[in-house]
Amino acid sequence: MSEILTNKLTGTSTAGSILVTGEGNSTTTNLQQGLAKAWCHFEGDAGTVSVLDGLNHASISDLGAGRYSVTFTSSFNSAYYASNVTGSTTRAGSNDTNSHATGGITYEFFTDTGGFADPKQGQSSIHGDLA
Repeated sequence: MSEILTNKLTGTSTAGSILVTGEGNSTTTNLQQGLAKAWCHFEGDAGTVSVLDGLNHASISDLGAGRYSVTFTSSFNSAYYASNVTGSTTRAGSNDTNSHATGGITYEFFTDTGGFADPKQGQSSIHGDLA
């Protein structure tokens, strides 16, 4: 097996576009389109919300029980990006409140009866085009 070592990949026809051949060799995937452009793992129930690790998250603010506002370091091209959020807690789950903005997003975490509650830890992953 061969190994390629590089610090930079550049497309030949478009510098920021790299196509990868998919399984079965019959389709291609655009590498940049498939990468998460922001992600975050945070602690939510310690009294003060804190980011444990992440990418493209400038800050996270506690808006009250089960509600958090995230500001991106680099804005998205439009507010129509895809976001996934989950919480590791005994509660039923979490919900993206559709408060997408190019510079940030608000998340809400809730119990199985519908009330807001802080998760022990929350995780988010966001895909879309950066500005």
